[in-house]
Amino acid sequence: MSELLPIFPLPNVVLFPNVFLPLHIFEPRYREMVGDALAGDRLIGMVLLRPGYERDYEGRPPVYPVGCRGVMTHAERLPDGRYNIVLRGLDRFRVVSEDRERSYRRATIEILHEQALSAADRSTIRERRSKIESMLTPIIERGGGHGAPGSPGGPGSGETKLPTAMSDEDLIHALAQYLDLEPLEKQALLEQPCLLSRARSLAELLEMKLMTPRTPASHLAH
Repeated sequence: MSELLPIFPLPNVVLFPNVFLPLHIFEPRYREMVGDALAGDRLIGMVLLRPGYERDYEGRPPVYPVGCRGVMTHAERLPDGRYNIVLRGLDRFRVVSEDRERSYRRATIEILHEQALSAADRSTIRERRSKIESMLTPIIERGGGHGAPGSPGGPGSGETKLPTAMSDEDLIHALAQYLDLEPLEKQALLEQPCLLSRARSLAELLEMKLMTPRTPASHLAH
């Protein structure tokens, strides 16, 4: 890993470990970032912009300190210099400090290792997963053709089941990234210290949304 990690701040995107994220890169500073990353270790850190970023978007507005590193698994450079890339999430990190030598943002980071889980923790995660699946399955089946978030088919594929073959970790992270949640809700899930607390928080969040009339349940599976 390079000493400094390029970071890509966006107002509405949160990346989770082992989840894929397609991105279209068009701003000159981030084209430079992608080009430099492709010439090196292909690593980019995704971070979420704090509210109020609009006042200084062209500069370096504040970001939430916890983000997720991703590796570029696909990169296509278009004739006009833009890029289409796909990141695969690797691990969570905390921003320690930022460097200002490039047009794009780079940070010194510390990797946030997931807390170890006991057998009892794994059993609880399985219970939370079952609860999440029981809440989402009827919504997805009624959606008919939108596809399960994170499913191999994806939206529009006709897939109407949750991907039960996925590991607990991969499913929880895919749902956290792909469900129609607010960016700050996703950020709060990313900042949870382990998969157990993330699964608990996701289950509680979905339960709350399904009980709130202002949040149509069908929107969650879009």
